[in-house]
Amino acid sequence: MKKKVVAIVGRPNVGKSTLFNRLVRKRSAIIDSVEGITRDRKYEDVEWNGKEFLLVDTGGIIPRPTDSISKAVKIQAEIAICEADLILYLVDNQVGISDIDSIVGKMLLPYHSKVILVANKTDIKEEEVSAYEFMHLGFGEPVAISASHGRNIGDLLDIIVNELNIQKDETEAPEEIKIAIVGKPNVGKSSLLNRLVGENTAIVDSIPGTTRDSCDSVITYYGTKLRFIDTAGLRRKKSVNYGVELFSVMRTIESINRCDIVVLLLAADEKISDQDQKIASYIQRTNKNIIIVVNKWDLIEKDNSTVGEYINNINDELSFVKFAPVIFMSALTNFRVRKILDKTLEIHKENNRRIPTSELNMFLQKILSKFPPSHASGKHAKIYYCTQQRTNPPVFIFFCNNANLINESYKKYLYNQLRSEFSFEGTAIKTLFRSRGEKDSAQ
Repeated sequence: MKKKVVAIVGRPNVGKSTLFNRLVRKRSAIIDSVEGITRDRKYEDVEWNGKEFLLVDTGGIIPRPTDSISKAVKIQAEIAICEADLILYLVDNQVGISDIDSIVGKMLLPYHSKVILVANKTDIKEEEVSAYEFMHLGFGEPVAISASHGRNIGDLLDIIVNELNIQKDETEAPEEIKIAIVGKPNVGKSSLLNRLVGENTAIVDSIPGTTRDSCDSVITYYGTKLRFIDTAGLRRKKSVNYGVELFSVMRTIESINRCDIVVLLLAADEKISDQDQKIASYIQRTNKNIIIVVNKWDLIEKDNSTVGEYINNINDELSFVKFAPVIFMSALTNFRVRKILDKTLEIHKENNRRIPTSELNMFLQKILSKFPPSHASGKHAKIYYCTQQRTNPPVFIFFCNNANLINESYKKYLYNQLRSEFSFEGTAIKTLFRSRGEKDSAQ
């Protein structure tokens, strides 16, 4: 289920970032794992009384000398109007109504049903009276808060979840595999989606960035329901403009977060770029299962070594997802498209596979006899046994005398050996190291 989106809008210096950080309960809410993908926009999940929504700081409206105020306001207002389910229109109670506040208000007024007027910097109760001045903007009584002091923040969150009408999903949905198709613009995501579902569900155009939002298409393949999510293309940082496209990037990240398997689409006639690496890195850091698909294979001149060279290049450039299977296909000619469906079912099976503890400990003893752990301090590091904690994703726990004595290089060694022994192709697995009185240490 997609999370509702709440956008904070307003002119500079009204406290948008302060409110953002207060609501997400973090000092700095910029997500490092997607640096270079989302430019300077901030977004985070917010949970309140068991209900969640996605909060976005749209940035301040800054009229530049070369731009008109109306143009700057329109850009920011269109972001909120087109993509957000709810808008927090933030104003400064210490300053009062400014000219820019009035312009923003006029742009948002036709959409007043999804606007909450918030009067920030209302530090004490006595200042709430002056907040009523903002009723002239046409959005009713403002919610008087102080983002820096946390005053009335709980009341604001109550209003937000009430307006969004977020319902707790207590019914168990039928099992299905959710697949997000991601990649740079114009690598053929929509064409691939159309081939997979057997009909034209997405607009296909040679102009990069045609797909502005994520859309789901559901098929049944060998009795298993597959939900495909076609996402907007992820552009380079310098190519992401202020406007609706920025929210498309955000929704792409959301699509990755809510899927089970990510199909990372590359173009055979293009080199693997920094942006491809950033996308793959985000997939790996969020522990998502992955299939690497090379599209436009029909455009390449081939010989007996072509496939091997491509795979070696992918392993070099995307070394952190070496466990991903690679499929060469052509959405245009339908060459090997069906292979993606078969591989999806295989990865789903691997993701739910459980290795018996007896097999894991036979594996562990073999590894320890060849290369036991050591520590620079000279202290004795010992691993007693290993067990699989759960599936989806598979999580393996190594029980040690002291988990702090297992260094990162040895954790990586065990991780790689685990994959070498049991494969888990395309499946994100996690390893944890536990000692008495210690928390898990993950790889």
